[in-house]
Amino acid sequence: MAKSTVTPATDQTPAADLLLKFRDKVYTSRTLCIPDTNRTLSVAKGFVEVSASDEQAVTYLKSHPEIEPPE
Repeated sequence: MAKSTVTPATDQTPAADLLLKFRDKVYTSRTLCIPDTNRTLSVAKGFVEVSASDEQAVTYLKSHPEIEPPE
């Protein structure tokens, strides 16, 4: 009789991506258009949230003069 082996299941769920919250210093609500793309980012209640892995959006927001990066 062959011995059965039990292999523990590994967690296949990806970890939740970290969100960065940027503050709009001028407007409480607006739409930001990322240059040279068809992408937009929405500012709501003075903030815009993007995934930390979204390099394009993070780079754009960090370089925007009216947007304050997270602390």
